[in-house]
Amino acid sequence: MSTGTRGGIVAAEWTKLSSVRSTWWTALAGLLVTAAGTGQLAIYVANGNTNDDPADNAGVVTVGTVLIDSVEMTQYVVLALGLLAITSEFTSGTIRTTLQCTPSRGRVLLGKAVVAGAVTFALGLLLGGVGALVARPVLGEWGSAPAADTIGDIVAVAVYLALIGVLALGLGAALRSAVLTITVLLATLMIVPLSLQEPDIDVLTRIADVFPGVAGGHFLSGDTEPYPSLVGLLLLAGWAGAALLLGRVALRRRDA
Repeated sequence: MSTGTRGGIVAAEWTKLSSVRSTWWTALAGLLVTAAGTGQLAIYVANGNTNDDPADNAGVVTVGTVLIDSVEMTQYVVLALGLLAITSEFTSGTIRTTLQCTPSRGRVLLGKAVVAGAVTFALGLLLGGVGALVARPVLGEWGSAPAADTIGDIVAVAVYLALIGVLALGLGAALRSAVLTITVLLATLMIVPLSLQEPDIDVLTRIADVFPGVAGGHFLSGDTEPYPSLVGLLLLAGWAGAALLLGRVALRRRDA
């Protein structure tokens, strides 16, 4: 029996995602990693400004800067929400029931993408707020938290995490295995770009700049080089969209 409307599909996907304990454990892990990460980075800034090595002096930094730096660790916890939204169904076999209720593979994946994106965006806002609250007192005199800039950085982090969550969902739909999906995500977000940047060869660095993690980093930092931050956002969104398209093709070509 079909679930009918798109709203019904989204509601069903939200029910499935919110009813499993792994979702809430992942969210809790994200909170802990964010609090620990921002706290540690803030300590580094404060210690660097007060030790005897002038090379460590970062000066006064914004809370948003510390928060953005912490995303490099936090993202690997949050993206688990996106990939588990689909790979857990392949593991348990419930994907068969899902596709019997809604035969359209595209609608199923779109519904999952809406839910995964919304949940990771909301979680990103929460993590950003927690990270800012932790970092500000630890930074002390070496930190600043202009309201508009801090809110903007928190929203940017939430957007980044939402797109990373959708990217993970699309790859999970294509690869089916949580372990394989995480391996590919690690390679795509970190290992391959770092390998391309390491030789410090211009053409390889330019290639690394179009990978999702690097593009997202340019977006979060508000960079103007090697391209404007908006281009970084569009590149990251393009990777997420391409992953969804790949997942849709895989779902249509293979049996559940």
